[in-house]
Amino acid sequence: MNHSFLLKSAKWSVEGHHFQRDRGFTPLRGFIIISWKQETWFKMDTLLSVNQKSSSEIVSQCKGHFDNQRKSYTYVLQHSILGNIEGEGWLSSDSIIQHYWIVGATQRRLGFDTFYCLSEDTYHLTNVYLESHNLTSTMEATLKHLI
Repeated sequence: MNHSFLLKSAKWSVEGHHFQRDRGFTPLRGFIIISWKQETWFKMDTLLSVNQKSSSEIVSQCKGHFDNQRKSYTYVLQHSILGNIEGEGWLSSDSIIQHYWIVGATQRRLGFDTFYCLSEDTYHLTNVYLESHNLTSTMEATLKHLI
């Protein structure tokens, strides 16, 4: 499987639900814009609207380096809620899996994302965020390539 998400410059729509233990399910919508400046360096900007009533937004800016031989990447990310993040990702045959951690956090805060390829133009995103050993929030969304 050749991945179209992350490996090519593109704009993707995001639509799904965010779940927090104390708030329940909240619909979310937004966009992910991926651009490649050089052969191994990429940038990914994300804007998600989490609650249409309160206009709550999650914004992140990511810069990453891709290793073609290992089919893996490392990245740094600035997140509007979580702050500075570092992470790594791997490409498997059907999924892109990444793990991240919050830089400078006083307690262990980390997360995992899986981008599962449904078709060339559609991915399913599952996100899990943990503080210490406790599951804090999850997100599930469909990503569609915008032409």
